[in-house]
Amino acid sequence: QVQLVESGGGSVQAGGSLRLSCAASGFNVSSYCMAWFRQAPGKEREGVARIARDGSTRHADSVKGRFTISKDNAKNTLYLQMNSLKPEDTAMYYCAAVTAAACFAIQALGGIRWGQGTQVTVSS
Repeated sequence: QVQLVESGGGSVQAGGSLRLSCAASGFNVSSYCMAWFRQAPGKEREGVARIARDGSTRHADSVKGRFTISKDNAKNTLYLQMNSLKPEDTAMYYCAAVTAAACFAIQALGGIRWGQGTQVTVSS
């Protein structure tokens, strides 16, 4: 069964850190472009970061220098290290396998498989 399961969300104060994990089953993360998205209430889902099959990464300007995407192919798990969190980072965070066409721009429309999401809340 193909499945993505996120964990690691929670409530932190501004300036704090969280590490999100996304455990995959039923397919290999090494075979896909993998990405993190987030969606705040009343807003569209936006791409946060992606890691391509070759390991190259891209981060949205809003998180560049604060967030880092990585993956462990042996554990079949995707990660998002989030430092210097801000209240505007508050959202539901989702991991996804993304089509090659949508990989570069981290487009949600290219999502093939999605996790159920994990909530991140940052207080000021």
